[in-house]
Amino acid sequence: MICRHFASCGGCSYQDMPDEAYRALKRQSVAQALKRFDIQTDLAEVVAVPPATRRRATMKAMLNDGIVLLGFHAARSHDIVDVEECRVLTPALTAILPGLRAMLAELLAPAGDAELRLTESRSGIELALRWRQPNDSKTIAALARWAGKLGLIRITAHGEVVVALGRPRVRLGKTWVTLPPEAFLQPTAEGEKVLQDLVTATLKGAKRVADLFCGCGTFTFPLAEKARVHAVELDPPMLEAVNAAAKTTPGLKPITTDKRNLFKRPLSAFELKDFDGACLDPPRAGAVEQARVLAVSKIGRIAYVSCDAESFARDARVLLDGGYRLTRVVPVDQFLWSSHIELVGAFER
Repeated sequence: MICRHFASCGGCSYQDMPDEAYRALKRQSVAQALKRFDIQTDLAEVVAVPPATRRRATMKAMLNDGIVLLGFHAARSHDIVDVEECRVLTPALTAILPGLRAMLAELLAPAGDAELRLTESRSGIELALRWRQPNDSKTIAALARWAGKLGLIRITAHGEVVVALGRPRVRLGKTWVTLPPEAFLQPTAEGEKVLQDLVTATLKGAKRVADLFCGCGTFTFPLAEKARVHAVELDPPMLEAVNAAAKTTPGLKPITTDKRNLFKRPLSAFELKDFDGACLDPPRAGAVEQARVLAVSKIGRIAYVSCDAESFARDARVLLDGGYRLTRVVPVDQFLWSSHIELVGAFER
C-alpha cells in the first residue's frame, strides 16, 4: 500500500515500484559504482529491512496561523509536508507525532520553527531539539511536563540535556550501551543486525581487530565477544559510551579506545602491525586516507561498511591496488524507497 504522502514528501521516491524492480535498481546502483572503478566481485542480492522499522528520523516543524506542520521536506523544496502516516518509521515514532504537534503548538507560539531528531532506543524515545527557544527555566519546565505526557525518556535542546527521565539504551551484541545525546545509531535494528553478522563473519578467526570510526560500538561489541578490539572514534561522548559499556559487560575480550580524527591522522602502518583484522564504518565521504595506509599493511581481512557506493568503490580500488581481493559485496537496504543504499565489502589479502 502506498503512503498517502507519496509524490509530495521527498522521502520515498520509489514506493510505487514493484519490489523486484526496486531491489534491482538498488543493486544496479552498487554495480555501476564498482564498474566505474573497474572492480569485479561477487555482488549479492539486496538484503532489505521490513517497512515500519526506521528508529530514528530528523523532522521539521513550523507553527503558522496556529497550525503546526510537522514532517519532512517536500521533494526538491524546503516546504514541510505535514506527515500523518509514514510507512518507514516504527509504529512508536508514528504514534508520538500528534502529541509532538500539541507540544509544539504551545511552545512555538505565537510563531516559530524547529528541527526535531527522534531516536527510538530499547528503553524509549529520545527527542533532540534545535530551535530558537532558550534553555531557560520556563522552557525546561514545560518540556519536562510534556516529556511526562508523551513518555519521552530524554530531551536535549541546543545539544544540552534538559530533561532526563531515563537512559536511552541499545543492545549491541550482548552489550547494553547507553547512548550519549544525538549519538549516531544505525537507522534500523534489523539492518544493524544484518551488518553486524556480515562484519563478524568477514572477520571470523581474527584475534585482534582495529574498529575504525567505531561510533558507540555497533561492531566493537559483537567483535569483542571473540577478539581483542581497538576502537577508534573522534567523538568523545561516543568513546565514553564504549568505555562505560565495556566495563560493565562480562565475558568480552579486552577493548581499548583512541580519540582520533582518522581523516587527518589515519592509523599508521606501524600502529596496524599487530592487527590481523580491521573494520571500517566511515561517514558518507569514505576513508580514502585510511584505505591508503591499510593497502600497505599486513592485515589479513577487512570488513568495510559503507553508506555510499561511490566512495566505497573509490576506497576499494585503493585496497585492491595494494594487494587485497574483494571477495563479496552485500547491499543492505535500510533506507527504504529512497536512492540510498548501504553495503558491506569483504576484503582478504
